[in-house]
Amino acid sequence: MSELPKKIKAAILVEQRKSLVIAEIDTPSELAPGQVFVKIHSSGICGSQLGEIDGAKGEDKFLPHLLGHEASGTVIKTGPGVKHVKPGQKVVLHWRKGAGIEAELPKYNWDGKTVNSGWITTFSDYTIVSENRLTVIPDNSDMAVAALFGCAVTTGFGVIENNAKLRIGESVIVFGAGGIGLNVIQAAAMVSAYPIIAVDVFDNRLALAKEMGATHVINSKTANAEEAIVRIMQNVKVDVFIDNTGAPAIIQLGYGLTKPLGRVILVGVPKAGNNINIFSLPLHFGKVLTGSHGGNCQPNEDIPRLFNLFNQDKLKLKELITNTYKLDEINTAIDSMRNGTIKGRCMIKM
Repeated sequence: MSELPKKIKAAILVEQRKSLVIAEIDTPSELAPGQVFVKIHSSGICGSQLGEIDGAKGEDKFLPHLLGHEASGTVIKTGPGVKHVKPGQKVVLHWRKGAGIEAELPKYNWDGKTVNSGWITTFSDYTIVSENRLTVIPDNSDMAVAALFGCAVTTGFGVIENNAKLRIGESVIVFGAGGIGLNVIQAAAMVSAYPIIAVDVFDNRLALAKEMGATHVINSKTANAEEAIVRIMQNVKVDVFIDNTGAPAIIQLGYGLTKPLGRVILVGVPKAGNNINIFSLPLHFGKVLTGSHGGNCQPNEDIPRLFNLFNQDKLKLKELITNTYKLDEINTAIDSMRNGTIKGRCMIKM
């Protein structure tokens, strides 16, 4: 393909706390150094995008802009200097930096207005991505499952391997059993942690958490989570507490439930201004309270490694994809994520 398609179909965040706008937008006339033009096959929706829509981190200075950071696709064309991918290759699109150039950010045009974009966006049928947000996968890959490696799988496993450094027989609580939380649970089961306690407010997600390896589940809407955890642990503190909610009260709960040398790993991010209140002295004596940045994964190393596990039937990933929508239905998908109708990961199939 010598020329880029002049228009792509995309879901655009025009205003915070509003539905995304589906529209055709104009592409740049040529690719800049390090940019790659990709046809999207499937894109996941992560809780991070819900946070962006809701303005969890404060005012958004880049509106209108594109969204999405987890997808699978096929490379259509590469810009100058690109060496790690080539046209025709199947790829995972991921938000963590991998190998290659970090390109300048693309800008699209929509009826005379600039539509901003990051190094990766995936809520569109085609997209321009920075080379270092792409990792090549085998041509015969399941492209729906492949999208999960852009965030849900790599973050979930990275939280266990790199942040929590969970060891055989250690206890772990996973608060929030969405797409990332379910992979955290699966990774914890693979290192033989015990018990693995999953907490959520939706029974359908907790049922899936048990399939992924949770030994105990708690619905915090219908039960007192703290009392239930204490009962399961028989008054012993836990080794690791992983929070996917970003709720200050839950972070504080986890801090209190962990051992003096326990680790509290924050995957979810509190809304701007929602601060946590803790007694920090235990941090001076070995307790850990830290945030995770995508599980600190290295995509170009971790995606092939984990993809091989999936191909050897060692990972349950098809089971995580419980709902599939078209791009035109993305606002319905987002609403279904919010109200708990979707128990696993939903995919937008282009």
